[in-house]
Amino acid sequence: MTYLDVDTLSGMAPLRVAVFSLGSNLGDRFEYLQGAANALRATPGLKITGISSVYETTPVGLVDQPDFLNIVVVTESTLASMVMLERALAIEDAFSRVRLVPGGPRTVDVDLIAVGDRVLNGETLTLPHPRAHERAFVLVPWLEVEPDAELVGHGRIADLLPGLDASGVRRRDDLRVE
Repeated sequence: MTYLDVDTLSGMAPLRVAVFSLGSNLGDRFEYLQGAANALRATPGLKITGISSVYETTPVGLVDQPDFLNIVVVTESTLASMVMLERALAIEDAFSRVRLVPGGPRTVDVDLIAVGDRVLNGETLTLPHPRAHERAFVLVPWLEVEPDAELVGHGRIADLLPGLDASGVRRRDDLRVE
Protein backbone atom coordinates (compact mmCIF):
# COMPACT_ATOMS: atom_id res chain seq x y z
CA MET A 1 0.00 0.00 0.00
CA THR A 2 1.37 3.46 -0.89
CA TYR A 3 0.75 6.52 1.21
CA LEU A 4 1.03 10.01 -0.21
CA ASP A 5 1.04 13.30 1.61
CA VAL A 6 -2.19 14.85 0.36
CA ASP A 7 -0.57 18.29 0.41
CA THR A 8 1.95 17.23 -2.21
CA LEU A 9 -0.74 16.36 -4.74
CA SER A 10 -1.23 20.06 -5.48
CA GLY A 11 2.50 20.45 -6.01
CA MET A 12 2.69 23.04 -3.23
CA ALA A 13 3.36 21.35 0.08
CA PRO A 14 3.15 23.63 3.12
CA LEU A 15 6.15 24.39 5.30
CA ARG A 16 5.87 22.11 8.34
CA VAL A 17 7.90 21.50 11.45
CA ALA A 18 9.44 18.02 11.45
CA VAL A 19 11.06 16.51 14.53
CA PHE A 20 13.79 13.85 14.42
CA SER A 21 15.25 11.92 17.34
CA LEU A 22 18.84 10.72 16.88
CA GLY A 23 20.61 8.19 19.06
CA SER A 24 23.80 6.14 19.15
CA ASN A 25 25.25 3.57 21.54
CA LEU A 26 28.02 1.89 19.53
CA GLY A 27 31.45 3.11 18.51
CA ASP A 28 32.14 6.86 18.64
CA ARG A 29 28.62 7.79 19.68
CA PHE A 30 29.18 11.54 19.50
CA GLU A 31 30.71 11.40 16.01
CA TYR A 32 27.76 9.35 14.78
CA LEU A 33 25.32 11.94 16.16
CA GLN A 34 27.28 14.81 14.61
CA GLY A 35 27.49 12.98 11.28
CA ALA A 36 23.76 12.22 11.24
CA ALA A 37 22.94 15.86 12.08
CA ASN A 38 25.26 16.99 9.28
CA ALA A 39 23.49 14.63 6.87
CA LEU A 40 20.10 16.07 7.86
CA ARG A 41 21.51 19.57 7.37
CA ALA A 42 22.66 18.60 3.85
CA THR A 43 19.18 17.38 2.87
CA PRO A 44 17.65 19.62 0.19
CA GLY A 45 14.28 20.95 1.30
CA LEU A 46 15.03 20.44 5.01
CA LYS A 47 16.19 23.35 7.21
CA ILE A 48 17.38 22.72 10.76
CA THR A 49 15.86 25.23 13.18
CA GLY A 50 17.07 23.71 16.44
CA ILE A 51 19.30 21.01 17.90
CA SER A 52 19.01 19.99 21.53
CA SER A 53 21.81 19.43 23.96
CA VAL A 54 23.31 15.95 23.99
CA TYR A 55 21.80 13.60 26.56
CA GLU A 56 23.25 10.33 27.82
CA THR A 57 20.43 7.88 28.37
CA THR A 58 19.96 4.43 29.76
CA PRO A 59 18.52 1.93 27.27
CA VAL A 60 14.77 1.30 27.19
CA GLY A 61 13.39 -2.16 26.45
CA LEU A 62 16.49 -4.24 25.81
CA VAL A 63 18.51 -2.90 28.75
CA ASP A 64 21.60 -5.12 28.45
CA GLN A 65 23.48 -2.78 26.11
CA PRO A 66 25.60 0.39 26.35
CA ASP A 67 24.07 3.76 27.22
CA PHE A 68 22.95 6.00 24.36
CA LEU A 69 23.75 9.52 23.39
CA ASN A 70 20.59 11.22 22.13
CA ILE A 71 19.58 14.53 20.57
CA VAL A 72 16.47 15.97 18.99
CA VAL A 73 16.70 17.91 15.73
CA VAL A 74 13.82 20.24 14.83
CA THR A 75 13.46 21.20 11.19
CA GLU A 76 11.20 23.02 8.76
CA SER A 77 10.43 21.32 5.49
CA THR A 78 8.10 21.05 2.55
CA LEU A 79 9.22 17.47 1.92
CA ALA A 80 6.66 14.69 2.04
CA SER A 81 6.73 12.61 5.22
CA MET A 82 7.79 9.48 3.31
CA VAL A 83 10.68 11.38 1.72
CA MET A 84 11.84 12.39 5.22
CA LEU A 85 11.58 8.77 6.37
CA GLU A 86 13.57 7.59 3.34
CA ARG A 87 16.24 10.18 4.16
CA ALA A 88 16.38 9.04 7.79
CA LEU A 89 16.85 5.42 6.69
CA ALA A 90 19.51 6.43 4.15
CA ILE A 91 21.44 8.22 6.91
CA GLU A 92 21.28 5.10 9.09
CA ASP A 93 22.55 3.02 6.15
CA ALA A 94 25.39 5.47 5.52
CA PHE A 95 26.55 4.95 9.12
CA SER A 96 26.30 1.15 8.87
CA ARG A 97 23.21 0.73 11.04
CA VAL A 98 22.55 -2.99 11.48
CA ARG A 99 19.15 -4.29 12.59
CA LEU A 100 19.88 -7.70 14.12
CA VAL A 101 17.84 -7.37 17.32
CA PRO A 102 14.79 -5.08 17.66
CA GLY A 103 15.75 -2.29 20.05
CA GLY A 104 19.34 -3.51 20.05
CA PRO A 105 22.60 -1.59 19.95
CA ARG A 106 23.17 0.66 16.95
CA THR A 107 25.70 3.02 15.45
CA VAL A 108 22.96 5.55 14.77
CA ASP A 109 19.19 5.66 14.93
CA VAL A 110 17.30 8.41 13.10
CA ASP A 111 13.61 8.40 13.97
CA LEU A 112 11.05 10.71 12.40
CA ILE A 113 8.93 11.65 15.43
CA ALA A 114 6.42 14.16 14.08
CA VAL A 115 5.65 16.19 10.96
CA GLY A 116 3.44 19.15 11.81
CA ASP A 117 -0.02 17.94 12.75
CA ARG A 118 0.22 14.99 10.35
CA VAL A 119 -1.37 11.72 11.49
CA LEU A 120 -0.47 8.64 9.49
CA ASN A 121 -0.82 4.92 10.19
CA GLY A 122 1.02 3.22 7.37
CA GLU A 123 2.92 -0.01 6.95
CA THR A 124 6.30 1.77 6.96
CA LEU A 125 5.54 5.05 8.73
CA THR A 126 3.36 6.01 11.68
CA LEU A 127 3.06 9.67 12.63
CA PRO A 128 3.46 10.79 15.21
CA HIS A 129 5.94 8.12 16.27
CA PRO A 130 3.82 5.56 18.17
CA ARG A 131 5.99 5.48 21.31
CA ALA A 132 7.31 9.05 21.42
CA HIS A 133 4.89 10.03 24.20
CA GLU A 134 6.39 7.26 26.39
CA ARG A 135 10.04 8.13 25.85
CA ALA A 136 11.75 10.64 28.11
CA PHE A 137 14.88 10.42 25.91
CA VAL A 138 12.79 11.99 23.12
CA LEU A 139 10.63 14.39 25.12
CA VAL A 140 13.31 15.92 27.38
CA PRO A 141 15.51 17.14 24.49
CA TRP A 142 12.47 18.11 22.40
CA LEU A 143 11.11 20.27 25.24
CA GLU A 144 14.49 21.97 25.47
CA VAL A 145 14.33 23.01 21.80
CA GLU A 146 10.58 23.72 21.64
CA PRO A 147 9.13 24.56 25.08
CA ASP A 148 5.60 24.93 23.65
CA ALA A 149 5.70 21.80 21.48
CA GLU A 150 2.74 19.47 21.24
CA LEU A 151 2.63 15.84 20.17
CA VAL A 152 -0.47 15.32 18.06
CA GLY A 153 -2.99 13.13 19.85
CA HIS A 154 -1.13 13.32 23.18
CA GLY A 155 -0.87 16.99 24.12
CA ARG A 156 1.87 19.34 25.22
CA ILE A 157 5.32 17.84 25.76
CA ALA A 158 5.60 19.79 29.04
CA ASP A 159 2.43 18.05 30.28
CA LEU A 160 3.56 14.57 29.19
CA LEU A 161 6.97 14.60 30.89
CA PRO A 162 5.83 14.63 34.54
CA GLY A 163 4.22 11.21 33.96
CA LEU A 164 7.50 9.66 32.77
CA ASP A 165 10.61 8.43 34.55
CA ALA A 166 13.32 10.75 33.25
CA SER A 167 15.96 9.63 35.77
CA GLY A 168 17.93 7.85 33.02
CA VAL A 169 18.18 11.02 30.89
CA ARG A 170 21.27 13.06 31.78
CA ARG A 171 22.38 16.18 29.92
CA ARG A 172 26.02 16.14 28.76
CA ASP A 173 27.16 19.75 28.91
CA ASP A 174 30.62 18.68 27.72
CA LEU A 175 29.22 17.68 24.27
CA ARG A 176 27.47 19.85 21.69
CA VAL A 177 26.28 18.81 18.25
CA GLU A 178 26.64 21.70 15.81
